Amino acid sequence: MREALWAELLKARRSRLPALTALAFTIVAVVCGLFIFILADPTRARALGLLGDKAQLSGASADWPGYLALLAQAAAVGGMLIYGMIAIWLFGREFSDHTAKDLLALPTSRTTIVAAKFALAAGWALLLALLVAALGLLVGALLDLPGWSAETAAHGVLRIVVAAALTALLTTPLALAASIGRGYLAAVAAMFVMLFSAQVVAALGFGAYFPYSVPGLYAGLAGPDQDPPGTLGIALVLATATAGALMTIAWWRRADHIR
Repeated sequence: MREALWAELLKARRSRLPALTALAFTIVAVVCGLFIFILADPTRARALGLLGDKAQLSGASADWPGYLALLAQAAAVGGMLIYGMIAIWLFGREFSDHTAKDLLALPTSRTTIVAAKFALAAGWALLLALLVAALGLLVGALLDLPGWSAETAAHGVLRIVVAAALTALLTTPLALAASIGRGYLAAVAAMFVMLFSAQVVAALGFGAYFPYSVPGLYAGLAGPDQDPPGTLGIALVLATATAGALMTIAWWRRADHIR
């Protein structure tokens, strides 16, 4: 496992994807801060026209709880794209770069190889969640938002991390799609289907029973009047993540790798 994980870390270090994902979350924190900056002054918001209207539609309040809640929502929705691309790249690149057969010829079990990829994806997701939380605290301090307290900050950071973790867990089926599709295309298509389905099911009011809607509901995307997902919703997320990981391992162990 140590050698497999080191190999995956080396691949990631030599790729541009870690920098791009960090940049994406940096933009998320800055854009959310811009929304709060506009909301803090209604006159300025009206002067900015469409951008002001978009900010008002975010449903956030111009204070620390509102800003941190907005970041959690962005991590839940945008995180599916970013974390999804990480999972797709980790598994799909082996087929697109024609290195899958070489990888499987090594004296390392296929289960260990897949486990190393998932371990790297989990660590990567955690670092990105901590990055957006840290940037959120920095941007909030620069904006001098009202409502600061250590308890508020701790609750907001925890909410961001948990929302990001729930989203990252749901990307294991994308690893399976990238493996079965032997590349990126099928998995990217599956990712957009998941995103679209999550929005539609949540809008119909059944988001608490659909795993891909659960992170957004937990982050408060449906508004303060909507109850957060209960134990069933969290259990569905964990079940989906477990099923995706186990099926990916089973496919790598049993599939015919002819290219």
